[in-house]
Amino acid sequence: MQNLKICLLFLLCLSCSKDREKVLPQKTKLTSSVYASATIQPDSLYQIYAVVAGILDDNLVEEGDLVESGDVILQINNRAPKLNAENAYLSLQQSKENVQGNAAILKDIEDEIYATRLRFKNDSINFSRQKRLWEQNIGSKAEFDTRKLAYELSENQLKQQNAKYVRTKYELETKMAQAKNSYSSSKIITDDYTVNSKIKGRVYALFKEPGELVNTLEPLGAIGSATNFKIVMLIDEVDIIKIKIDQLTLITLDAYPKEVFTAKVSKIYPQKDERSQTFTIEALFTEPPSILYPGLAGEGNIVILEKEDALTIPIEYLMDGNKVETEEGLVRVEVGFKNLERVEIVSGITEKTLLLKPKG
Repeated sequence: MQNLKICLLFLLCLSCSKDREKVLPQKTKLTSSVYASATIQPDSLYQIYAVVAGILDDNLVEEGDLVESGDVILQINNRAPKLNAENAYLSLQQSKENVQGNAAILKDIEDEIYATRLRFKNDSINFSRQKRLWEQNIGSKAEFDTRKLAYELSENQLKQQNAKYVRTKYELETKMAQAKNSYSSSKIITDDYTVNSKIKGRVYALFKEPGELVNTLEPLGAIGSATNFKIVMLIDEVDIIKIKIDQLTLITLDAYPKEVFTAKVSKIYPQKDERSQTFTIEALFTEPPSILYPGLAGEGNIVILEKEDALTIPIEYLMDGNKVETEEGLVRVEVGFKNLERVEIVSGITEKTLLLKPKG
């Protein structure tokens, strides 16, 4: 009776074994990759900020417009700073006129110096002549003293006027320099009310309408490259150590469901996002799609290994991470690399080992 039960159990197991799916290991090219969510962003994308607070006068461009570096994007109300700049400019022009113009103050002093120099020369000649006569006992003492006093007064006046010229020139040049600095400062302040593009690219967003209050903390828009796009991907922290620059990346986009695009890893950000527990990396298309928009979503697979002639089995045939089932029972194997579909078997079985698909 006992022998009959054993025989029936063997026949039942044999029957079950015949009904289960079977497969032979195959030598194939094994590609292992790391999965990442992907988002398309323009290269050099940056948000526009104002350096002063105020009321937005006008958006001088529209979303989608192409701009050059330095083009005016937004104008903030700048009436008061503009008036200050105009007044500073007038003060600068007046200072220049005082130093360099036809009605310059220095010109009047120069004319006075010229007249005083002529008078001093004449008084010097008269004094020298009278001195020689006095030495010959010719003439009166009073006349000699008069000529001497006139000479000394002319000499002193000439010295005073030369000193006045130097002092006045220094004061005028200082005032002109101060007026120039004041004008430059007011012009910089006025320029701060004009927001310019920092790059050549496309305007992707404008967040404020004319009449709205703007400040230095809220972005006013976004500008980025119109032709160059990058792929921003989020990598789980357990996979980030496998990522290297220039690794091949296969990209699928929701907007192009039937196409696979190739790219290469171009940048790895070292800072982990604590909220999502992910790292950010960037990749560049080798041949980008003909049309791209910021925010297009998709998936990326970064190829970390390609191995030719690897002995592989379907991943669903692997049990407990290191076992497979054969017609003779469970066999322990050494596992190598794997992807979502197949896993490499380094040792434990051969190409001729028939494997049974696990139950359930």
